[in-house]
Amino acid sequence: MSQELERVYTIPLGKVKISQSQHRAVRAINMIREFARHHMKVEIIKIDEELARQIWARGVRRPPRKIKVRMSKTDEGYILVSLFTDDVEISSTPEKETKKVEDKVDSIKEDASSKEDASSKEDASSKEDASSKEDASSKEV
Repeated sequence: MSQELERVYTIPLGKVKISQSQHRAVRAINMIREFARHHMKVEIIKIDEELARQIWARGVRRPPRKIKVRMSKTDEGYILVSLFTDDVEISSTPEKETKKVEDKVDSIKEDASSKEDASSKEDASSKEDASSKEDASSKEV
């Protein structure tokens, strides 16, 4: 039976809201330590600085509701809890091509000129229709 050296967990921190607002981030850190101690069966827990910054990013009063972490056992025998980052790169989907500002301006000018041409053609045809209607009404009288 082989022991896993690295595990990924999503830790729910919803019970942090029970404590006073001035102690919520501290309680979140303590809850992460308790969770790691319970699941990894090791007493010495070290929290990565990046994870601590993520907990404290919004201040002491509003830590995140849940957080995804990577727990890894080191050679010295302690557990290092770090923020989970997906290392898999997605290269199968091509990046969306963005137009340059100059291209956008040119396309807008072309659209505007084509709309003006279309509107002038419509105006000319509507004037012809109106004049033909007037001719027809004058012939009837």
